Amino acid sequence: MATDAAEAVELRGALMRLRRATGLPVAFGGLVEAGRRQVRISELSGTATAALSALAVSSGSGLGGKAVALARPCAVADYSSSRRISHEYDAAVAAEGLRSVLAVPVVVRRRVRGVLYGALRTAQPLGDRTLAAALDAARDVEQSLVVRDEARDLLASACEPAAAGGPGRERVREAHGALRALAPRVTDPELRAELLAVCAALAGPPAPAPTGRRVGLTPRELDVLACVASGSTNAAAGHRLGLRPETVKAYLRSAMRKLGAHTRLEAVVAARRAGLLP
Repeated sequence: MATDAAEAVELRGALMRLRRATGLPVAFGGLVEAGRRQVRISELSGTATAALSALAVSSGSGLGGKAVALARPCAVADYSSSRRISHEYDAAVAAEGLRSVLAVPVVVRRRVRGVLYGALRTAQPLGDRTLAAALDAARDVEQSLVVRDEARDLLASACEPAAAGGPGRERVREAHGALRALAPRVTDPELRAELLAVCAALAGPPAPAPTGRRVGLTPRELDVLACVASGSTNAAAGHRLGLRPETVKAYLRSAMRKLGAHTRLEAVVAARRAGLLP
């Protein structure tokens, strides 16, 4: 998979957090290229040369390739002399002056999607604290990729019906609710805007308002209403949106007031009439 701008930012942030947490002078990493069993090193932090930039690491080769093949962390105390790895990349590692190196795979749904490395310029074992910090950094990247994958899948399933003439109304409403719940978790502003644009398209045009006044709900009020429309309780909506049930209740009360509704059902019906929900 090619590293897009948002994934590059996420990788860069994870590498910086890894260095801060461990004191390691060097960190680098990349994602698995689409259709190939190799990682392309795309992000460098603390390096003194460009020797590692754009390096293609094949599965099973070197330290990172071993981490990809085994889907687990691997480390060596002295890279150039280690008998536990193959040595296709010694020249690049030596040019950067690296000795002790750790490689942690980024695993999403049992599939390795990338590798994060941390390294010292001295030969010494890397301890448990360093390993734990590297695993935390890899999990940050994993979570970001999971959210982006979910967003892309939902976008595809939501846009498909439109091209095919549209599925049942309930399926549209399910897709809308899932997209609204996911959008706040997406850190990439362009992808988040795309999700919200699809939500607006799924909601459809508003019916003419008797008063001629357009109802304005905040994004969070609309998120809560979308969950309520799908049958979620306040507790379930809170879990889905990362909010406390009391906060969900407050947003729901506010939305009901704006919509002139006295019950949850009336609020959902009013929001649909206003073109805010499908």
